Amino acid sequence: MTRVAAVDCGTNSIRLLVADVDPVTGTATELDRRMRIVRLGQGVDRTGRLAPEALERTFAACREYAGVIRSLGAERTRFVATSATRDASNREVFVRGVVDTLGVEPEVITGDQEAEFSFTGATRGLTGPGFPAPYLVVDIGGGSTELVVGSDGVAAARSVDIGCVRMTERHLVRDGVVSDPPTAEQITAIRADVDAALDLAGQTVPLARAHTLVGLAGSVTTVAGIALGLPEYDPAAIHHSRVPLARVREITARLLASTHAERETIGVLHPGRIDVIAAGALILQSVMEHCGAREVVVSEHDILDGIAFATAAG
Repeated sequence: MTRVAAVDCGTNSIRLLVADVDPVTGTATELDRRMRIVRLGQGVDRTGRLAPEALERTFAACREYAGVIRSLGAERTRFVATSATRDASNREVFVRGVVDTLGVEPEVITGDQEAEFSFTGATRGLTGPGFPAPYLVVDIGGGSTELVVGSDGVAAARSVDIGCVRMTERHLVRDGVVSDPPTAEQITAIRADVDAALDLAGQTVPLARAHTLVGLAGSVTTVAGIALGLPEYDPAAIHHSRVPLARVREITARLLASTHAERETIGVLHPGRIDVIAAGALILQSVMEHCGAREVVVSEHDILDGIAFATAAG
């Protein structure tokens, strides 16, 4: 067993997993898993740069994670950065801050690499007749969404720029304020962007051929928590739950019609997702409709787990 620390820094959140991993058997014992909403991608779609306040929020989380990694004695640490840092012209400031805090250089990975990690993490635990292959893994992030099809491994993958933060900032923000609730025209604009991106992804990824749709990341797990009627976030209840398309449509419509104050009353909804969850749910609904999925299997295992397995394997 190898004790590893995996950090996934995305557009909206930064997450840590410390686990004892056996790369031969593919098993892992989780020691610590945590998440902080830092909104690193704040304004990147508009400015092309990482905002100073977003960088400071991220570095504060890194300082917290450095303490956890030291206390648990991880032998190897790997820090992966995704959509926001791929798009930022000043990402060297981010790289320098992470090195100073954690002692490792962040890997700004491609969308294809992100897709492979997500697929590995999500599908290792899918066994038995209830999860027929091939799988379509959809990882809805803050800046991008990864769509991956495969059985024992990745057969085809595509990353498209339709994350929940990006869609919110591009279509729902007016004069620095998120529309509350969004207008019909704004919702239509998001749908147009998402549908165009899915058409593009469909040119290289056979979206409709998968037998099991697996959904990852905060937008999907939050929709699942709402569907289950959870009073607060419960990863064990959410993991491998199934949400039918009709329920996703119902929840998406509710979120799109609600105000910020109304969304604040949803116990399972993290405060850092209140302003972006409607766009995230709409992306999930669009993916399901596009690929003809009747339900989504929700996974709490994702890119973090894929990074951990890859790190243990050297």
